[in-house]
Amino acid sequence: MEKATETAPQTVLGDYLCTVDFHVAGGILPLGASPFGERRIGYVTGGSFAGPRLRGAVLPGGGNWSVAGRLDATTAVGTMDARAIWQTDDGAIIYVSYGGRSVIPDDVRAEFADPARAASVDPARYYLRIAPVFETADPNYGWLNGVLAIGLGERTDLGARHRIYVVR
Repeated sequence: MEKATETAPQTVLGDYLCTVDFHVAGGILPLGASPFGERRIGYVTGGSFAGPRLRGAVLPGGGNWSVAGRLDATTAVGTMDARAIWQTDDGAIIYVSYGGRSVIPDDVRAEFADPARAASVDPARYYLRIAPVFETADPNYGWLNGVLAIGLGERTDLGARHRIYVVR
């Protein structure tokens, strides 16, 4: 077996795909602490996405089934398990699924709990990342079926915004 060498890793490069706003009306529903963690469920009620090669609406009906825990004494950590349906302006249906991570210091969580302050929290103070994959039968967007993307997220008044990049 060949031995790994200690060389600098290749930089991950990405091309901007789009920005998506997920609306989560009614907020996050806490399931509570089960044997598997502190589960929370967010129901996607709409939204929009726009980028150089696609734009359209996030349809109601998706959601995020997240699990939260503690990274350390002052920081919460969470996982995401989300699904959504996008419809492009020209009628194509795109299924989007993603996992992800959040790391949120307790002082930021306190600000998120105040609706008047939640959306104004500087995204540099917390970590919200996703790894979406796409599925569609529409030949105009078939290229999405071969894409792995990363998204940089932030809270908004209506839910979450992610700037999504295709990993090269």
